Amino acid sequence: MATTSPDLAPILQALATMQGHADRAQKYQANEYLEAFQKSPEAWSFTFTMLKSTELPLDVKLFAATTLKGKIIYDVPQLPRHFLGELRDSLLGLLRDFRSEKKNRIIRTQLNVCLAILAIQMTEWKNVLDSVIEKLGTDADGNICLLEFLKVLPEEVTEGRRIRMTDEELDARAKELLEDNTQQVINILVSYSQSVPTACEEPLLTSCLTSWLREIPVLTIVNSPLLASTIKALSSEAAFDSAVDCLCAMFAETRDVDECLDTINVLIPEVMKLQPRIADAAENDIEQLRGYTKLFAEAGEAWVILIARMPVAFRPLVEAILECSARDREQEVIGLTFNFWFDLKNYLVLENYIEARVQLADLFASLVDVMIGHLKYPIPESNNESDLFDGDREQEERFREFRHKMGDVLKDCCEVLGARDCLAKAYTLVEQYMRSYVAGTPSAQNPVPNWQALEAPLFSMRAMGRMVPSDEAEVLPRIMSLLIQLPEHPKVRFAATLVLGRYTEWTAKHPEYLEAQLTYITNGFAHSDKDVMRAAAMALRYFCQDCHQLLVGHITQLHTFYEQVSANLPTQSLEEVTDGVAHVVAAQPIEKIYDALRLFCEPITKRLMDKANQARDKESVRELSEIVSLLTTFAAIVRPNVEADKENPMVRFWTDVFPVVTTILETFIAYPAICERVSKFYRTLLISYRTAMLPLLPVLADKLATCFQKSKQGCFLWVTGSVIREFNDEEFVDQNTREAIYQFLQQQCWTMFKILSEEQPKDIPDLVEDFFRLMQDAIMFHPMRIIPSQLLEPSLKAALACLVLEQNEPLIAVLHFLRDLLVYGTPTPPTSRYDSPENPPEIRSAVVNITRAQGDVLTIRILSGLMYSFPRDCVPDSSGVLMTLIELLPEETIGWVSKTVNQLPPGSVTEQERQKFMTNFQQSIITRDAKKVRYQLQDFTNWYRRKNVTPRAASTSGISTPKFSF
Repeated sequence: MATTSPDLAPILQALATMQGHADRAQKYQANEYLEAFQKSPEAWSFTFTMLKSTELPLDVKLFAATTLKGKIIYDVPQLPRHFLGELRDSLLGLLRDFRSEKKNRIIRTQLNVCLAILAIQMTEWKNVLDSVIEKLGTDADGNICLLEFLKVLPEEVTEGRRIRMTDEELDARAKELLEDNTQQVINILVSYSQSVPTACEEPLLTSCLTSWLREIPVLTIVNSPLLASTIKALSSEAAFDSAVDCLCAMFAETRDVDECLDTINVLIPEVMKLQPRIADAAENDIEQLRGYTKLFAEAGEAWVILIARMPVAFRPLVEAILECSARDREQEVIGLTFNFWFDLKNYLVLENYIEARVQLADLFASLVDVMIGHLKYPIPESNNESDLFDGDREQEERFREFRHKMGDVLKDCCEVLGARDCLAKAYTLVEQYMRSYVAGTPSAQNPVPNWQALEAPLFSMRAMGRMVPSDEAEVLPRIMSLLIQLPEHPKVRFAATLVLGRYTEWTAKHPEYLEAQLTYITNGFAHSDKDVMRAAAMALRYFCQDCHQLLVGHITQLHTFYEQVSANLPTQSLEEVTDGVAHVVAAQPIEKIYDALRLFCEPITKRLMDKANQARDKESVRELSEIVSLLTTFAAIVRPNVEADKENPMVRFWTDVFPVVTTILETFIAYPAICERVSKFYRTLLISYRTAMLPLLPVLADKLATCFQKSKQGCFLWVTGSVIREFNDEEFVDQNTREAIYQFLQQQCWTMFKILSEEQPKDIPDLVEDFFRLMQDAIMFHPMRIIPSQLLEPSLKAALACLVLEQNEPLIAVLHFLRDLLVYGTPTPPTSRYDSPENPPEIRSAVVNITRAQGDVLTIRILSGLMYSFPRDCVPDSSGVLMTLIELLPEETIGWVSKTVNQLPPGSVTEQERQKFMTNFQQSIITRDAKKVRYQLQDFTNWYRRKNVTPRAASTSGISTPKFSF
């Protein structure tokens, strides 16, 4: 057919538009047209026309092949059943046409996938392999095409849930296609490997073998010529990667080592013959080194229990993995070994495997040396010390992240060898550097030569800190004495400061080192390097947290220091220092804690007022909000234990601060940053001091309600939730207060309902999330008030309106609220907070009645969301809502589901598929098989989504969703 055929012209024009430089609107229109074409019955014939054309370009044929695949996955019901044989024969004919065209290999692959998917669905086709062999022939091209079909067949059977077949049908067909054909497949692969001289250079041979490994016992393969062929394929550049993957798949199939010991005994000597190749690969080909590292590491992971049981026999495998790690000069492949070292460590630390720990200890000791060596910063080619990665920021970030992963391996080594021995290795490297440094001649241009060799062991000390006991008395004293004498270099000082911050628990038990360490850290605040200053702030925070008892008597000096450095610290560092000094304040005796808090917070409050008087723009308001955060930090940490019948001195202090912060909130209510920071301050007060905050509660509730009305900011709702949670205990909160809190809750709800009547949920997703988090608290703590009240109906309607959202967190909040609400219609209460073993009849009745009234819309929203728009993380809760709905009103739910399915757009689901789903769904509800109901809903919605949304996207469901009103 000519490419100018009028039938194909619109399709070709749309494809040209998608690939050309058309504007966005034109491309969208073209995409819509192509999607509609792909779902149409006419696409069956058009795809074959395009694929048979000798004039159309490759990209058009690829589109046709992809379209045909989608048709076979989703649209086979469009064809009369007796047409399937003709479809199969046409596919085989196309495969024969494309089998020898290397440039069209991608088309051949798609056609093989099409044939495999058709074979799964066409249950009347019994002699699949024989038919394919007969049609493709046994020449070189036919063999390659056959191998590719064999490769994709098990993969497509595994993906069979894309096809609309029941589990029973799919299992039966899988047995026919795979299990019953394993011997024939083995014969085909062995014959090909022995009869074709270049078989080992063909990656499809090992790829095909990998696909069938779940069907063919590995012992059968390793006792056949196929193992030798796979090993030989490692010498072929073309087949190397697929051979590595094949061997790794074999290892994975032998993880049950007791069942597979015979197989492992055949594999392990063949694997170890490959170890000499590591050195050559490391010198000449990093991709080959990657492959061998993966091969040895995954063998180690699969057989790790045997290494622990028989460390002498399997030691060479561990040595090979260590060699791969050591020879990786550029840190390109070492990460592939990390899981192995972690798994091996988990066995070696057990008493049952103490012999293996002894036998392999020297290898772990070498691993420590390897890891510390890899921790070194690179020496830049430009010799620019300020840019170690020559401007490559992405590489720098990867290196930083990778160092922390290597630090995790060092922790594993600590667990095997003992932290002291590992720490001693790092100390020895630092000590050696210091000896050479003192003996050397540093120059003005290079005051700390080769500082990378000093910084790396320092980083390792920090990484291993969590593993070192606080009573270690042999290595750490020497380290602590040495750290404060290191030569001055920004990277070295940064690392040393963080090491000091990491061992503060040890310092707390060895106070004789405290003063020198604190002097070293505080001097860092005057350093010109910002990273050093940041490290000093972090270290000081940990010092104050862990050594606060040692610093109790130094509160005045600490305050002086705090006031001196506050103005010059960046925000994050100031917050860390504030966190630290707050711990020292919190450690003061109860009679002194009020004065200590005033000492630090009154200057902050004064700066807050001064800044508020000067704030005029967004930047100054941001700075104002950061000052509020400092007060929040003190409120969160300084929370002494005070008996319930005594006045809390902290609340007395915050009562004086409260009007200042509230005035700032009212003045800058238009700024979200202020709303959020002040709300966090309020919430922290509630959580820290709980019922001691009762005197401030009335004015707090008033401000929350007023500010929410003015700003429409959700932060005021999550403070409201804190009020509900903290003041619900009848033992400590009187009835009048609880009633006032409920009235406050009502006010917040009605404000939110008004907002929802004016705004679209998609425009306020964060506010929606905050509101329904609040409603979860409301339902938990006040169900007997809310459910019979006028709040019930608008709350449910608001939830229904918000189910059109597509963001994870807001949707999950709405779904959790619905689940919490609907469960009150069942006999059993959702929590044990109430003495009654059953939900009261009036509560159950209220929930059932409102559900009956709104169940139609609820079903439509949940099902359409599952089929079209809900993120994957929302699926479990969506299913939970439907399952509770079925439990409450089974007959009505059947009708609602049927109505929803009947509203689906024409062509999206056939009448046969619709009837099949509804029959099975109704029968499962009648038999009360909840598990089957859930699976049927899940299978149908997943299949529908894949058919109509994911591959051939439809942006809307076509189901109407009314606007929320109350």
